[in-house]
Amino acid sequence: MRKMIYTLTAAGLVFAAAPAPAHADAKASDGKVGLSVRGKGLRVDDVGAYMEGHGTGVRARLITYTPKGYRSELTGWKDATPQSAALTKLSTVGWKWKGGRVFPHGTRLCVEFNTVQGEPCAVIHR
Repeated sequence: MRKMIYTLTAAGLVFAAAPAPAHADAKASDGKVGLSVRGKGLRVDDVGAYMEGHGTGVRARLITYTPKGYRSELTGWKDATPQSAALTKLSTVGWKWKGGRVFPHGTRLCVEFNTVQGEPCAVIHR
């Protein structure tokens, strides 16, 4: 019993000392559109986005909003790939940057699809 208590206490300390997830990591959704951002600190390594349902000509692009509210198109339009799993149908698209991409503190990273309303955003912060 005593060994079990020591083991659980040690395991709890290891998990408590583990670093928190990176601040660039985020998930957001807006209606039928979702966004997932992965990175560390102000650096973003990859971004994934999905839209519920299949369609022809589905494309997506990334948009940024600076802390002062200025909008800029980060990427051009990219074709989405239809994915199916049981009854779930999604159109997915992803971006991966070798070495990551650094954004200023407070930048909102958003995805926009050409066939559906909704623009989920993730805030990149320290």
